Amino acid sequence: MCRRAAARSIDRVILRSAGCNRAATVQRLRLTVSDTPRKSTFSIVAADLQTGEVGCAVQSKYFSVGSVVPWAWAGVGAVATQAAGVAVYGRLALEELQRGVTPEAALETVLADDAGRETRQLGLVTADGRAAAFTGRECLDWAGHRVGPGFAVQGNILAGEDVVDEMARAYTETVGTLVERLIAALEAGQAAGGDKRGQQSAALVVERAGGRAESREGIDRICDLRVEDHTEPIVELRRLTGIWAGWDAHRRAHVHYERGDPAAAADALRAAAVGRDEPMLLYNLACYESLAGRSGEAVINLRRAIELDGSYRALAADDPDFDPVRAELSEL
Repeated sequence: MCRRAAARSIDRVILRSAGCNRAATVQRLRLTVSDTPRKSTFSIVAADLQTGEVGCAVQSKYFSVGSVVPWAWAGVGAVATQAAGVAVYGRLALEELQRGVTPEAALETVLADDAGRETRQLGLVTADGRAAAFTGRECLDWAGHRVGPGFAVQGNILAGEDVVDEMARAYTETVGTLVERLIAALEAGQAAGGDKRGQQSAALVVERAGGRAESREGIDRICDLRVEDHTEPIVELRRLTGIWAGWDAHRRAHVHYERGDPAAAADALRAAAVGRDEPMLLYNLACYESLAGRSGEAVINLRRAIELDGSYRALAADDPDFDPVRAELSEL
């Protein structure tokens, strides 16, 4: 094994050791990260104070950028670590924010004594909306960042500064969920020229304080999407967020159902059904409406689900959720 590979193997062992000293771990990293491949990247970290969500979205001419750059912890903040990025800096920065230090102080601590700090680029935001960013002087042109209320955008090897300006504008002007605003920022950055070298991968991660109470998963992560290798990763990420939105609505509706409130479940799913002619969504909506005593709506939505996918006819025949409207289903 060559000396460099051996050193990296030792690093992995040190990082996995339950009893390792944090400072020693960081120092050990300094010896091996200077040759990290540069990730020509643009990203945004942001916090939604109304919903308690924090998240990061990123695109890069780099394979599987989602495994390195984006970090988010509910109730703490979000971090992007890029350029000659070091993935563990995301965790270390979040640990600093969790201790209550300012974003600026977290950056200083993470980059302290890093011989390669001028090749690094990081963006941080706290769950209460304080943000900061760092762009090293040796990041490849164009490189820079913008910091605003509740967000930071940053990028390197970009077509120009319009990329980060447009990302900031799109995030600020877009109305919608944090997921929607993050993806809008990526789209605006790409439209402004994006990464000089092109496109390859993209990712989006969002956590919400209290999110674990809304599902059986026991975690606060509500959205975690990755496009590992694609000619148009942001376009693909947008498609995936559309699918995610539907499944997220199902998840939230099912929580109401399990709590014995089918009317609330129907309301949650109906909002997601607007403009979406999807048989599974309509079928589940019909189930909740039937249980909530909304027989007319239940029959209409079940009929449409069956028109789109005939397999739902047999499913409905044995589904006890439709017992309250069974007499009205004979025509189906």
